[in-house]
Amino acid sequence: MTTAYDELLEESIVIDAPTSQVWSLIEDPRRLADWSPQVESVRLRDGFDRIGPGAELTHLNREGELTWTTHSTIVRFEPERELAFRITENRVVWSFELTPTAAGGTQVVQQRRTPDGISDYSLDLTENYLGGQKAFSRLLRDGMRQTLDQIRAAAERPGR
Repeated sequence: MTTAYDELLEESIVIDAPTSQVWSLIEDPRRLADWSPQVESVRLRDGFDRIGPGAELTHLNREGELTWTTHSTIVRFEPERELAFRITENRVVWSFELTPTAAGGTQVVQQRRTPDGISDYSLDLTENYLGGQKAFSRLLRDGMRQTLDQIRAAAERPGR
């Protein structure tokens, strides 16, 4: 049985702050717990002491009463431009792309891509415990919007 899923989830926002300021909030995935409603924590895995290309991370995620752990590797890291990490368990790639605007702000695009599909294991868990692909995609999109709104609020905070 093949389960249909969205190959690309994407949300974007324009933030009234320079790219360097927005990057300072996004560049360290351990801060995702500050922004995302689903991320409880992110930490560097043993043997890694800095965020950058190839760094490996452990994520603790929550949805309601359900918690799960995933692992990732940073696959793209270009200061003030892009951060992307690939989740080992399901093969999806999460990213943030920053683009300066003509007005001096920053457009941030958050994506979840599935360049190699989604693992059968992850598809089964989503179907059996997270309401199915359609419902979970809606939940992820809502979470992406909340994440971007939180980043915007922090970047635009007076005195920052």
